[in-house]
Amino acid sequence: MTEKKTPVPHVPSILVAEDDPETRRMFRRTLEEVGYFVSEAANGRDAWKAVVDRYFDLVILDLSMPEEDGIELIRSIRAELPYIKVVAVSGFLHGAFLRAARNLGAESALHKPVREEVLLPEVCRVLAAHA
Repeated sequence: MTEKKTPVPHVPSILVAEDDPETRRMFRRTLEEVGYFVSEAANGRDAWKAVVDRYFDLVILDLSMPEEDGIELIRSIRAELPYIKVVAVSGFLHGAFLRAARNLGAESALHKPVREEVLLPEVCRVLAAHA
């Protein structure tokens, strides 16, 4: 008799694209503590390489990064990898960048600094809404 196998639940994979190492570490720690698989990129070019090379459910990206900014990264993701969900973060221009990110297709836009108690529920909401 064959043993019935229990399916393994999908663990969401998240890329954190953030040029500030302290913020990147905080995001990673917060997300890994609840069981997400997290990768990191320190600039837009490395983030793009990562999403092309591997599957990610979600990208959390800073809108102001070197080597390709977050706005360009959102455009590229929407054009070529539209299944990836995007949470944009920025502290510049009193929300103008965040509005632009939403207009380009980011599912969420958060003003920096982003606290852990804001980040986690928003990531959960975006992943659940688009599951």
